[in-house]
Amino acid sequence: MAELSVSRKTIGKLLGDMQGRMFIIPDFQRPYKWDEEKCETLWNDIENFALTEAKAGAEYFLGTIVSYINARKNQEVIDGQQRLTSFFLLLRAFYKKLEGMPEDEDVIGLKNQVAPCIWDINPISQKVTDKTVIHIQSQVATEEDNEVFHGILQSGETDDSRSDNYSINYRFFKKCCDNYATEHPMQWKQLCITILQQCIILPIECDTPETALTIFSTLNDRGMPLSDSDIFKAQLYRNFEHEEDRRNFTEDWKVLTQVCAGAFMDIDDVFRYYSHVIRARNGDRSKEIGLRRFYAHDSYARLKAPELMEEVMSLADFWSAVNTGEDPDGDTPFTLSFNSRKYFHCLVNYPNEYWKYITSVFFLKNRGSNSFDDDLVEFLANLVAFLFAKFIEKPSVNAIKDDIYSGNIAIQNNSEIVFRYAYVEENLSEWIVDYYRSKIARALLLLHAYLNPEQTSLIPRFDIEHIFPKRWQDTNYNGWNIEDAWDYLDRFGNKVVLERKINIQAGNGYFGVKQARYISSSIASVIDLANYPKPDWLKEDIELREEQFVRDIMGFFREYLG
Repeated sequence: MAELSVSRKTIGKLLGDMQGRMFIIPDFQRPYKWDEEKCETLWNDIENFALTEAKAGAEYFLGTIVSYINARKNQEVIDGQQRLTSFFLLLRAFYKKLEGMPEDEDVIGLKNQVAPCIWDINPISQKVTDKTVIHIQSQVATEEDNEVFHGILQSGETDDSRSDNYSINYRFFKKCCDNYATEHPMQWKQLCITILQQCIILPIECDTPETALTIFSTLNDRGMPLSDSDIFKAQLYRNFEHEEDRRNFTEDWKVLTQVCAGAFMDIDDVFRYYSHVIRARNGDRSKEIGLRRFYAHDSYARLKAPELMEEVMSLADFWSAVNTGEDPDGDTPFTLSFNSRKYFHCLVNYPNEYWKYITSVFFLKNRGSNSFDDDLVEFLANLVAFLFAKFIEKPSVNAIKDDIYSGNIAIQNNSEIVFRYAYVEENLSEWIVDYYRSKIARALLLLHAYLNPEQTSLIPRFDIEHIFPKRWQDTNYNGWNIEDAWDYLDRFGNKVVLERKINIQAGNGYFGVKQARYISSSIASVIDLANYPKPDWLKEDIELREEQFVRDIMGFFREYLG
């Protein structure tokens, strides 16, 4: 039977009892994430407490710390490391302040109380003889600044140019100590005693890592809610019995973290995409549930699949390639062509992310195919046509959920994906015209730009340009006044995607003037406008361009929806 010990300790007692031992932040933990704002909240809370309730003998509860005793009798911290690390920095700042003060009895007494919290002390002299023997060691695999943290605790110094959280927070606490000593010179030493003797921690000490991880799964750090991937990381880590396997896993997780950070996405995102892969393999068309609940099913059995980490990492590489525009390095067996990337660009501007779920299923099912990119292009074209047409008919995420779930299963079962859409063509043509102010308008304009056969490169960062300027100027536009123009300004026929820089340069000028700016664009549709045979852009021009816009979009729908 698992055993655990729950006690109530002051900060001074908790840290001071670690003589000959230390707190270990295991390598599977997340990096130190507390920023200055969270440290400021902690400081303000303690300062207010010291100036009020503490004087009446009250206590300030700081939360829990969950740990287990490893083979070397050290405490491996499973939950609470953010808070614990911050207190080591805070106490080191106090000690640094004490080191710079004249040594009277009070200063010596305070140093003798703070020092055992940070370092081992000589049992006879009760003094610190080796400041490298600290009571905390971070082994976090994804944190590059561990040496900085340990160095701060040893020396009490940090480089002002460093921007890691350890250095920033230590400088903050040091500044707070200095300011408090200046503003409250009679209470400064008492503040130190208050922290050591009246700030209470509830340590939960477990006999096994499994027990600690189970408790970890249900707790949050103070002010730092655990993400779903934090829970998954801990559960995956516990699947490995051997130290070498655990080290390999933490290295893999470090790579996964770096890939996701470089691709502007969270690890939670990748696990969400992968949950739809699992659902497809199980033939699951049911309503989607919360991510943590999904993976927690049957005691986290879904996280025990031997292929999980390899597939999650491969999926992360794929979405990194999509998000960054760069194909992955190494032996990854896929590249993304211009034709696939242009459809991805359109989908990124689609109003919801369900397209990412079915695309993830497609990728893991087909990534080893010799015709992967050709198949991907065909798949994406069908997907864009279906999602865009369906949104025009019914702009709701609920309208596509069942089709996406069914499509996921069809891909997994090697069945033909058929995006069925029974629409009345006349109605769809009319509906498109009315969607010029909808959430899908930007995506439709981008798709239209890519449908131009002369567009052979990806469109850079763009704005939506109003060809006839939306901001009216006191100029005679060939007799067309603002009342006549108002109904036409936002229509598709008066809009085009345009590079942001050129859009700024073009401003709200007259069409004949803006044509000179358009000519420098890399977007074929804009070049067409630059070469437009008229220097004016009025009602009939907008109407003609809108008719062409609808024909082009409808032609794309006919080709890929059948």
